[in-house]
Amino acid sequence: MRDLKGICVPICTPFRDGGAALDVAALEANIDSLIECGVHIIAVNGGTGEFPFLAEAEKRQIAEIAAKRIDGRVGLVVQTSAIRTEDAIENSRHAEGLGADAVLVLPPYFEGPGEDGVRWHYEQIARAIETPIMAYNIPVFTQFDITPEVFARFSEIDGLAYLKDSTANPARIEQLIGQGSKVFCGCDFLNFYSLINGATGLFSGSGNAVPAELRRLWDLVQADSLAEAAVLWKKLQPLSRLLWTLPFHPVAKAASGLTGRPAGLCRRPVPPLSADEMKLVEKAVAALAT
Repeated sequence: MRDLKGICVPICTPFRDGGAALDVAALEANIDSLIECGVHIIAVNGGTGEFPFLAEAEKRQIAEIAAKRIDGRVGLVVQTSAIRTEDAIENSRHAEGLGADAVLVLPPYFEGPGEDGVRWHYEQIARAIETPIMAYNIPVFTQFDITPEVFARFSEIDGLAYLKDSTANPARIEQLIGQGSKVFCGCDFLNFYSLINGATGLFSGSGNAVPAELRRLWDLVQADSLAEAAVLWKKLQPLSRLLWTLPFHPVAKAASGLTGRPAGLCRRPVPPLSADEMKLVEKAVAALAT
């Protein structure tokens, strides 16, 4: 297992037949394309991968396909969350058996427990596997906030190594970095800010459309070439902002397709973009070439 850092792309799940089935060929081709573009890590079954609308068997199939296709070329993160701790453990063991470099785990959601219960949940998973855990903080959906103070306490758990923070709060990202946490920014429009402040990496849905550009942004910041990085970020901003102003998943899939990695439409009940919304995506993608 590798120490994870850099650009992590939560890959879109491509569907065919109007969302009735996985498009395995497209998934494999898109994985290859992301790797060729230089991303450091690929994550499967994440929010960008539409995991709430995937059957359990599909999630496992996707993880198995990804592990085989990646074949150690880049890092692999598998999202293994479940409300029941026993199910999260089973999912995480499956991911570990595939050679995942980390499992991404939400706190138990839908009227879930408080801090003691969430900690217990992570402790049980950590005891069941040797694979590092990346906690996934998106309190707007889980109703539990892994604040910097909470994460500092959770970091006492052997095996809980990373945090993906999707609070869209720049002060939060900076505080986590300041206390030495290995934090991945999970909010696209904060990508540049997070990198220049020392984030461990980006967990970026826009990477489905701009993987090479994000890798370039990472390299420039690591080389302290901030003026050049800022010019590149200007081109990335329209798409990064659009992901957080229009419905996220349809924008990610549309942009992915427009840049050579077709992923089909989102699975219902998520509707496709309107014609006007699609024009905004096309404009944001066109800005990359200016």
